Amino acid sequence: RAPLRVLPTVDRATTYIVKRKVLSNCDLVPSSSSAMSNRDVQHLKVDVPERQPGDRSPSPRTKKRQRRLDEDLPVTFADVSLAKYRISDDILVTACDLSHGLSETLGCDLYLKREYQHKTGSFKERGARNALLSLDAEQRKRGVIAASAGNHALGLSYHGKLLNIPVTVVMPVTAPLSKSERCKTFGAKVIPHGAHIGEAKVLAMDICDREGLAYINGYDDPEIIAGQGTCGMEILSQVKDVDAVVVPIGGGGLIAGIALAVKSIAPHVHVIGVEPENCASYCAALDAGYPVSVETRPTLADGLAVPQVGANAFAVARTYVDKVVRVGEKDLAIAILRLLEVENCVVEGSGAAGIAALLAGQLPDLKGKRVVTPLCGGNIDVAVLGRCIERGLAADGRLIQMKINVSDRPGGIASLTSVLARENASIRDIFHERAWLYTDVFSVRVKVVLEVTGPEHAKHVFETLKAEGFARVDMIPIRP
Repeated sequence: RAPLRVLPTVDRATTYIVKRKVLSNCDLVPSSSSAMSNRDVQHLKVDVPERQPGDRSPSPRTKKRQRRLDEDLPVTFADVSLAKYRISDDILVTACDLSHGLSETLGCDLYLKREYQHKTGSFKERGARNALLSLDAEQRKRGVIAASAGNHALGLSYHGKLLNIPVTVVMPVTAPLSKSERCKTFGAKVIPHGAHIGEAKVLAMDICDREGLAYINGYDDPEIIAGQGTCGMEILSQVKDVDAVVVPIGGGGLIAGIALAVKSIAPHVHVIGVEPENCASYCAALDAGYPVSVETRPTLADGLAVPQVGANAFAVARTYVDKVVRVGEKDLAIAILRLLEVENCVVEGSGAAGIAALLAGQLPDLKGKRVVTPLCGGNIDVAVLGRCIERGLAADGRLIQMKINVSDRPGGIASLTSVLARENASIRDIFHERAWLYTDVFSVRVKVVLEVTGPEHAKHVFETLKAEGFARVDMIPIRP
């Protein structure tokens, strides 16, 4: 493919107009020779008639700009509409309902788009089916291949079985065994390879070239992005007068599709992205002006841990997304816990990112607004869920650690436990330390892990122990 000259738009220095084609990362690198002169942009100016106060319909200027963007981007609203038609027979229209409990807590009308209700537990089915239906007859016969650690592999395997298309997935050796086994039950050929998704993709591309398979990128193929955009169309049809949509960001495919669909239908709606602090590849791409690779650290939102956003997804997303925030591991743990307690639903860390940003107070402008966030996946490993619950309780101040000096004579521990019982603090664990206490040979240092109702209860228990005369009572803070 011949390289494209990339031109900056008039109104946003960090946004680039690109010709309609499938992009690679090199196509998005800005060049000093790509600047536009004032004469070059005169044709973009249009007369804007005066609008009435409160009018939320697209202005003529917005409509004209929308048509121009649609023509220049690798994915258009027409592609999303076609995807909606293609997949409507076999893709569930997931629920999008008001969360009364979380709305009261957050001070906004919060609607949850429950994407974990899909057959394979995530939104990835939308793009996977659209991509498979876009293949010609010959390519369907040969089959497809993808590198994935979980949700994309599941969606592709399931719909490949329904459409009689052979599917091969290369999964990192660190991928959950339950997911790889489930892919096999759908008839997919599973190849474990590599320590991470990058190494798995290298092998997948090699097999793709040797066997003539079609490689389907889980977040950057235009057909994938268009398929994910159908979620945005459903949101606008299910919730009236939406003010904002808060979307998790990993490789960028979901937010690109949703933002394209939402802004095409209702340009006044704000689209806000959320990504984990431990893998902020989209923010890095915004800073650089094009996708760049970033260092990733372990995160509860493992589905969002993509070291480099896709070129096509980035071209679309940065055109339509209004704002991006980042969330920490503590915020993600609390979000998973809140959804489990308030909504009785199990959501993986990547699916809870939008809730995490809201609970952490990162989006104060949404107070009093009507907000939608997709819970985009529920495929969380049981062992990981247990750790998430415990970390959520600790971050919420409901699981605490204390160290107390007590007498090493009979009844010393009993005196401590009786006080804790009286104050309704439940003991989760208790440990004795004798060898490392030098002040008193007749004392023992005890560390207790307690369940309490919250920070105020924890403070009350701490003050009570000191008032009861226990020597050296220390509350152990949570490490950041």
